[in-house]
Amino acid sequence: MKLRFLGTNSTSGDCPTLYATDRDSYIVQGWQLFANELLMQLDIPEGETAVEVPTDLFEHLKEDGLPALDIKGSRAPIMIFTPQGTCVVQGRAVTDPEALSQMSIPHYETCVEVPKPAITALLEETRAADLQR
Repeated sequence: MKLRFLGTNSTSGDCPTLYATDRDSYIVQGWQLFANELLMQLDIPEGETAVEVPTDLFEHLKEDGLPALDIKGSRAPIMIFTPQGTCVVQGRAVTDPEALSQMSIPHYETCVEVPKPAITALLEETRAADLQR
């Protein structure tokens, strides 16, 4: 799987990152969820995992030609929003060696693959809600 870097909202020691793939999907790199309150709220199927990222990471979708909207919808793949301005994204655990070799993933992070149609559906839902206001 080939990756194209879309952006990061990196601060010292943190590096959630967004990539586009050549498989009509996105890779969301973020903080691992361990046995904490967020993880206990999820029913994660086998082969999937979840990461926590700042919600403004999705502003980088504009680098892939999508509108940079504030995603507010809480349905797959965005599972939970936190009061700290982060969200939990659920998707297939990335195990592809070629993809992993293109990223720098600290030990406290992991990444998930999310189908592009799932993200665009969230954007369309958000855009429709904004237009109704």
